[in-house]
Amino acid sequence: MSKYEQPSRRPTVVTGASSGIGAATALALAAAGFPVALGARRTERCEDVAAQVREAGGEAVAHTLDLTDDASVAEFAATVTADLGEIEVVVSNAGAVAPGTIHEVDTDRFGQELDLNIVGAHRLVRAFVPGMVERRRGDVVFVSSDVAVRARPFMSSYAAGKWGLEGMAHALQMELEGTGVRASIVRPGPTWSEMGTDWDVDEAAFVLNQWVRFGQARHPHFLKPAAIADAITTVVSAPRGVHLSLIEVNPEAPLSDVEDA
Repeated sequence: MSKYEQPSRRPTVVTGASSGIGAATALALAAAGFPVALGARRTERCEDVAAQVREAGGEAVAHTLDLTDDASVAEFAATVTADLGEIEVVVSNAGAVAPGTIHEVDTDRFGQELDLNIVGAHRLVRAFVPGMVERRRGDVVFVSSDVAVRARPFMSSYAAGKWGLEGMAHALQMELEGTGVRASIVRPGPTWSEMGTDWDVDEAAFVLNQWVRFGQARHPHFLKPAAIADAITTVVSAPRGVHLSLIEVNPEAPLSDVEDA
């Protein structure tokens, strides 16, 4: 195989794979022929998704992964490599969001959220990217959010976390230039997922109303997780020599009725 070609088999890690964008991404990549390793704290949910992949004729494994724990990340990396072979693709999708006013949120909580959303992504990079650099090929995709460029209020550390994540990703892109390893960002707009479903109803209503107040909810349409999964699949399926470095995916507004003048 030429160093400018992708191998025919590209084992892939998807984090935050127990639901939402992560689960949809694992299914989409498996359908495209990628062996997938699913990681999350809710291992039983990941195993359900992996079973769907295997029933459809794909290759999938599921293991516990806590991105806030160095030992968990190291164990996960060793186990999935033993299961599937050297990892060619990593989709860093795990994250959490909770409502909160920045000056009222406990600093410990703020820091814990950043530990998952930024430092957790770095733990993943440390576990897999050195091997990719050594092999001179690989893809790392960071699932960001439109809050990285249009901060939304009353979401505690979430905007700070995604701004930081994209800053790390952009720096990593430059550092990896010429290594054969591509670091990419997929930036979803509003998307239906389980994130936010555990919020208090009144708190959720308040946050949504504030988005409207600041012009950040121009229409009611949300994306389905499969739309983000398709974008991620497109990114990692690009041939060598092509780097889809940033893709922003937003819900299309509903058709508006335009009266004849």
